[in-house]
Amino acid sequence: MDIRSITAAQSYAHARPATQADPGTSGAAQGLRATFQDFAATLKHSEEVANAAMIGQADPHALVQALAQTELAVETAVVVRNKVVEAYQEILRMPV
Repeated sequence: MDIRSITAAQSYAHARPATQADPGTSGAAQGLRATFQDFAATLKHSEEVANAAMIGQADPHALVQALAQTELAVETAVVVRNKVVEAYQEILRMPV
């Protein structure tokens, strides 16, 4: 057996499986996580303001502002989703 194959086998045995999450996540992954959490927080805040406005406990201006923030967040999410789908379709078109 060649020394390179032994080293490769040992490295393969110690390698992290590709399906497991990396414990030291990159900055990009943490940035995406923060973005998703901000998006969820924006939606939750808008829902709370809308509920308060329905029972007369919120200012109409606050309701309009919360709805505008939610609309912007949803539009941004849709644009990002469209770009991801477009990139995926471009990868599928690549010759093998």
